[in-house]
Amino acid sequence: MIDTRLAGRTVLVTGGSGNVGAAISRAFAAEGARVAVHYLAQDSPAPEHVEWAHITPASSAAAELAAELGNGSFAVSADLAEPDGPRRLVQAVVEQAGSVDVLVNNAAHCELPDSVDSLTAGSLERHYRVNAIAPAVLITEAVRTRSEGEQLSVVNITTDAARAFPGQTGYGTSKAALEALTRSMALDLAARGVRVNAVAPGPVQTGWIGAEEIDAVTAIVPMGRVGEPDDIADAVVFLASHQARWITGQVLQVAGGHAL
Repeated sequence: MIDTRLAGRTVLVTGGSGNVGAAISRAFAAEGARVAVHYLAQDSPAPEHVEWAHITPASSAAAELAAELGNGSFAVSADLAEPDGPRRLVQAVVEQAGSVDVLVNNAAHCELPDSVDSLTAGSLERHYRVNAIAPAVLITEAVRTRSEGEQLSVVNITTDAARAFPGQTGYGTSKAALEALTRSMALDLAARGVRVNAVAPGPVQTGWIGAEEIDAVTAIVPMGRVGEPDDIADAVVFLASHQARWITGQVLQVAGGHAL
């Protein structure tokens, strides 16, 4: 990409302080963007017999990353599982930076077990609140608060588990809802200069693949390796860039051929 035209733009990355989110934040900062690094200050305790699959970095990690990024980047906290959390998050970013030019819905809730046998209304609600409802409200608020004529690019992070992934019922179906939301909002907002796309990662090494599992996971990826956070970050920056200016409503699978 010759000129992404992202320099000086404000990018809100939810779940932006660790793993794939941190890689996305760094990739935008490398293009000269100001990054609002969202983080969850304190996670709620998991219910009995339930394990949170995503570990949230501490607030200090978000502040340290924002300082590393430069360009006026800053850390901002919000609980996206709370009904008013998404609205307050966008409001906080707009108050500090003036606008949200790029929104990356990366934050996610994933819990185990997540099979048909363990399915409960509570587990479904927890997944859908963060993975589908919060992104919808965040997009709506970002559109509502932008100035007339300002363009806005949204990139949702889904998963190839949205296609089929045994043992991830709530997570996979909530991400499938996010893919449907991507197409729906792309159509509704295209005439307003708002693009909405998604990136669907395959198996990405963020610490969850142990040494004893790496060969088995690699074997199911046609390109012969697991993904790295930068693989996802580069695709996100492309979809948000000027080079993708006539692309909207797409779900780009970045998975080395996995789950095609």
